[in-house]
Formats: sequence, structure tokens, C-alpha cells
Amino acid sequence: MSRTKNNMSANDAWKALLEKYHILEEIDRNGCFYIRASQIKEFREPRLMAKWDSTDALPEVLRKNKINILPDSRSSYVLGDFLLYEKIPELDEHVTQMDHVVIPEFESIDVNNISSEANAINVLMLSGILDDFLGTDVNVATFHGRMGTGAFSFEVDTFRGMKRRVSVNNAQCEIDGGFENSTSVVIMEAKNVVHEDFHVRQLYFPYRLWKTKVKKPIRLVFSVYSNMIYRMFEYRFANPEDYSSIELVKCKNYSLQDTSITMEELIAVRKRTKARTDDNMDNTKTPFIQANSMERIISLLENMYENPMTPQQVAELMDFDLRQSDYYYNAGKYLGLFEKAAEDKQIVMSLTALGNSVFRLNYKQRQMKLVELILEHQIFGTFFDRMVKTGQLAQKDEIADEMRRLHVCNEGQIVRRASSVLGWLKWIRNLTKL
Repeated sequence: MSRTKNNMSANDAWKALLEKYHILEEIDRNGCFYIRASQIKEFREPRLMAKWDSTDALPEVLRKNKINILPDSRSSYVLGDFLLYEKIPELDEHVTQMDHVVIPEFESIDVNNISSEANAINVLMLSGILDDFLGTDVNVATFHGRMGTGAFSFEVDTFRGMKRRVSVNNAQCEIDGGFENSTSVVIMEAKNVVHEDFHVRQLYFPYRLWKTKVKKPIRLVFSVYSNMIYRMFEYRFANPEDYSSIELVKCKNYSLQDTSITMEELIAVRKRTKARTDDNMDNTKTPFIQANSMERIISLLENMYENPMTPQQVAELMDFDLRQSDYYYNAGKYLGLFEKAAEDKQIVMSLTALGNSVFRLNYKQRQMKLVELILEHQIFGTFFDRMVKTGQLAQKDEIADEMRRLHVCNEGQIVRRASSVLGWLKWIRNLTKL
């Protein structure tokens, strides 16, 4: 029995579309395939099939075949082997080196609960972060929301090493924040979830639209707010007619609270924390972790506060596929932060009482509590002790050997999950300097 549009996954819907319209063959012959929204709607709503803000979100069948999608009008799209995403630089600046911003006191602003992109922009503006980052006088909010792009063409790089030309005629773009100061117009894309990369379209389409509207230079800002830290990036396009000419101009990080954590404080946490489990898979129902990024677990914690979500909603928020959504839920469950329950005949994910209390902590207290929850697991205590003693992180093969000894997962899962252990140990180390 075929599945309906309502319950067909994006991956299965794209499989069906690729087969019905011979899309891969057409792309192989001519480099691209033009598809109408009405054709996509035969299998699933277009709004759920064509907006992938990071590569994590791409349906597996598109990712496997190196196919990406762009809107080229309000009712059509173009598929091709386009290179559309830009990797976000890793957070390599230590938190104690970040500028600490003091927020003016407003009863309606709670820096411990900035739960939306709009709120993140409000705090960013009233704190003066944007002005400082751009080195300008006061930036005034002048536009935002959904707009038509107008008509323009551009070149874009492809997986096969050549450029393709794409034409756009009044596609829709959405601008999170538009500002003006005495010397420039600023376009901002804001996120409150940590991703590894972003879709360049989110800056390029608004840039091409406003380049025809204003005489002042346009500055492009990509902002990520998570865990009480703003990460600010400025980009430019070296060639306005080349989508792939995006360049990082500069980046800077800002903290809203005290971020000073010493190694002595982490050692004190370790001394008072007793291992409560060795994670032996025969004795626990909670799967061993397979989620490398503690920052993304914290993003999910922040977004689920007072906001239970279905697995599908988590996947859409985090730009995950459903399998990754389950991995990150299980990582939060492993720490005692997340739980599932049946609600209105569907499964929803929410914060436990512990998760809610961790969310409400300030930056320093939150990180220290998360470290404590991690060190309650024997394998992390072992490698934390070694890190303190040697000043070095363990090698992945050493972690894998310890996982085998403890029997935390099946052999076929060890290498992948050892990467997650290493990722969490790096996160702990980066809270302070050894």
C-alpha cells in the first residue's frame, strides 16, 4: 500500500520524484532539472521538500546523489549538482577571550530565556553587539520579512567542477533583520540552533534583491545565538553575480554572562562526582551516545524548554533527519535531560525536571552541571582524569578499546560512537585552558 502525502517522508517523496521524472538522468545530461511546485505536491507539500538550511537536513537520496535545490520562482525550483552550502567556522576562541556584554535591565528581556531568533535579534540590538561588530554608529532596524527577489541570474559551482548559470524570477526570500547606518545597509540571517554549515541562498538572494534598491554598500551578517553566546560572522561576495564567490570577512564572539571556568573548578566537580554507571549495554536501556556536538544538545535543550516537540518537529528545527533526531534525543536522555511521552496519540520529546533546572541555570552553572552529568558515566571520568594528568586528549582508538572493555555498544557501532566520546571530552576541555 502506498503511503499518503501526510505521512510520506521527504526522503521517500524525493525517491518517488526522482524515479517518476527521471531527474538524475536529466541532470546527468544537462546539468539541472526544473520542477514545478505542483509536481512536488503530488507526493508531499513543497514547503516540506525544498528548504534545507543545512546539509544535515538534506534527504539522504539527494545527499547521496549530490543533488541540491534552489527556488527559481514562487512556484518552481531547479535541481542540480550545485554546491550551495558554506561551512561555519568552528568555535575555536576560548570563551574567556570573548567580549562580555552587559545587557540593560528590561523586565521584558530575560537573557536566560532567549528562545527565538526574533528575541536573539532584539537582545543583539539593545546590547550594541551589532554596532560593535561592524564598527559603525547605531544600526536602525528598517526592514525584515518575506519579499520577492526580483529577476536576476548568477553562476554557481558544482560537484563536477564546472559552473552553472541559474536564473531567478521573483522567488521568495525571507530576511530575519535589515538595518541601516550612516555608511551601509546591513542584511542579517539569524539562527538560534548550532549547525555545521548554512545555505548561502539565505544571504545571496536578499543581497541581490537589495543591491538594486540602495546605493550604500551592503554588509552581510550571519549570527548564531546559543548557550548565551553570540557568534557573529560577516560575509561578502567577491563577484556579485557569482553565488560561490562568498568570502568570510571577519568573525567575533560575544558572551552575555560570566564565562570564566578554571581547570581547578572542573577538577573539583570531578572529585565530588561519583560514577553511577559503566553504561554496560546489558544493564541499561539507554543507548550509548552517538551525537558528537554538545553545543547542539544544548541548542535542543534551549528550544525544548516549555516547548515539547515531536521527533519530526525536532528534526525540522535542528535540520536533522529523523535518525539524527533520535541520536540527539538519546544523548539528552543519557544525561537525564530529555524524556518521551505519549500526548494526543503521538510521541513528544520534552525536558525532564532535571532538564528544566539545567536550562534555568546561568552560563557557568549550566556548564558545570553538564560536566557533572557527563562525569557520572565511568568512561568519561576515566578519560577526564587522564586529560588532567597528561594535558592531552585520548586517542580515538584508546576510547574504542575502553568501550569494548565496558561493553557499551555493539562492535559495529564502536568507531562512530568513540567519535562522540571524543567530541564531548573536547567540549569539556574547551570550557577552560589546561
